[in-house]
Amino acid sequence: MFGIIGIITIFAMVFGGYLAAGGKMAIILKTLPFEMMMIGGAAVGAFLISNDGAAVKHTLKDISKVFKGRKWKPEDYRDLLCLLYELIRLARSNPVAIEEHVEDPQSSTIFGKYEKILADKEAVNLICDTLRSASMNYDDPHQVEEVLDKRMEASQHHALHSSHALQTVADGLPALGIVAAVLGVIKTMGSIDQPPEVLGRLIGGALVGTFLGVFLAYGLVAPFASKVKAVVEEDSHFYHLIREVLIANLHNHSTINCIEVGRQNAPDHIRPSYNELEEALRGLKDAA
Repeated sequence: MFGIIGIITIFAMVFGGYLAAGGKMAIILKTLPFEMMMIGGAAVGAFLISNDGAAVKHTLKDISKVFKGRKWKPEDYRDLLCLLYELIRLARSNPVAIEEHVEDPQSSTIFGKYEKILADKEAVNLICDTLRSASMNYDDPHQVEEVLDKRMEASQHHALHSSHALQTVADGLPALGIVAAVLGVIKTMGSIDQPPEVLGRLIGGALVGTFLGVFLAYGLVAPFASKVKAVVEEDSHFYHLIREVLIANLHNHSTINCIEVGRQNAPDHIRPSYNELEEALRGLKDAA
C-alpha cells in the first residue's frame, strides 16, 4: 500500500509542480515514447547483460516486495517458536522419533501444523539440517554456530542480489539520460537553420532525456532497490531466530529457555509477548 502511495505522490508532486509553474506537458508527452525507448531500452539491455537468467527472474520476482512488504509477520515468529519448541522437546524425549520429522518434513505432523513455514524451503532446511547434525553427534555449539553463520551469510548475499541489480540500473540511468539528451542535441544541430520556436521545441525535447534518466533513477528504481534491501534484511531476522534457538539447544539449556532466547532475539516490533507465547505453548501441551 505504501509503495503505491509513494509512486502516486512522486508523480503528483513532480508533474503537478511542473504544471503549477506554467509548464506544458505537450512537449514531454510528444518526446516521451522515443526517450523512453532509448533510456529504458538501454537500461533493460544493460540489466540483461550483467545478470544471468536466474538473477533476472529473481529480481523481477522481488520487485513485488516493494508493495507486499516483509514476508514474516509477528504471528509467524510465534508459530516458529512453537514449532521449534515441539521439535526440541521431541528430540530430547525421543531422539529416534525426531528422525522421521527432519528426514521428511513434508509428511511431518509437526511441520504440517505450520504451513507457511513448511512452504519456506530455506527455513525448513535450516531446522532439519541442524537437528539432523545434532543427532549424528555433530553438536559442538561453536562449530555449528560458525557453520550456520556462513550459511545464512551466503543465503542473504544471494537474496540481496535483486537489490544490487536494481541499484546498478539506478546508477546508470542518469548517464543513459545524458546519452539520449546528446542525441537530441545532435538532432537539433541538424535543424540549426530553423526559426527559434522550432529550435526551442527541439532543445526542450532533448532535455527530456536528461530529466527522464534522473527521474527514473532517483524517483523510482533507486527507491525500489532500497525497499527490496530493507525487506530482505527484515526477513533475515526469521532465520537468525532459528539459529539462536538451535544453538541454545546445543548448549543444553532447558527447552523453554531455548525458546525464550529466540523470543528475545526477535526485533521489538515483531516479537511475540511473553504471555502470548506462553499461551500458545500451553495450547501445544494441552493438545499433546
